[in-house]
Amino acid sequence: MARVRPGEAANAAPPTVARVRVRFAKRGRLRFLSHRDVARSVERAVRRAGIPVSHSHGFSPHPRLSWIGAAPTGVASEAEYLEIGLTRPLDPGTLARMLDDALPDGLDVLAAAAAEGTPLAERIDASEWRIALPGVAPDDLRRAVAALQAADAVVVERVTPSGRRDVDVRGALVEAAVSVEELPAEPPPAPTDAAPHDASPAPSGGTPAAPGSSLPPGARVCAILTAVVRQTTPAVRPDDVLGALDVVAGLKPPVPAKATRMAQGLLDDRRRLADPLGPDRVTTRV
Repeated sequence: MARVRPGEAANAAPPTVARVRVRFAKRGRLRFLSHRDVARSVERAVRRAGIPVSHSHGFSPHPRLSWIGAAPTGVASEAEYLEIGLTRPLDPGTLARMLDDALPDGLDVLAAAAAEGTPLAERIDASEWRIALPGVAPDDLRRAVAALQAADAVVVERVTPSGRRDVDVRGALVEAAVSVEELPAEPPPAPTDAAPHDASPAPSGGTPAAPGSSLPPGARVCAILTAVVRQTTPAVRPDDVLGALDVVAGLKPPVPAKATRMAQGLLDDRRRLADPLGPDRVTTRV
């Protein structure tokens, strides 16, 4: 076995000559994957696709994949990011197609760009979340959100691997808005021997549309909360926001909420999120 010279790495791997940043989605049933499961799926897809990924040095080399702000387990996302180190230049569009073809349905590559300028970690300091709340009346949600925004601080407790932590949700909340989404009509239940023909259908979790709204009579709606939240330590998650609404207004969804991260980026002075894959731009942290 050759001796390692001073200053040299053992089992030196080919150097990283280029980096590509990738935006991908976590959808459907795959939202229940943990971050470790997602990372393993991407590593296998990189090998399967033949992408020339660079590796760390040493006796147990690992692919150079850098992850930023992974979504919690059980939460869908349209804006997950990673950076891939390469041993030779590769067109970002080609890499995106190769990786997407090798990933399972539900982990979908949306965009890719060459890594240039500011590091990826410095391009993200906030997330936009869309939280669907079936069974919650939109007016009740609006009152709860108004109470949260009027508070100076709203602290909830979270259990972490290192113990219990207090999280100030109000301090991390930048903006919050409530909208309404019409639910699709449910087909009538099929008659069975076990149930009479006039049995009422199971509730969908929606609530009736408000009188005077533009929706048709009898329509059922779902309240939607859109929130922009700074990435603090520990990070404020959708369940923390719901916990804060419970604290300030006693709002408890009767059925589990469905959260989706719609965007990540750097907040500018207009409280908009800059695209992390876009060119550098002047921003003001707020």
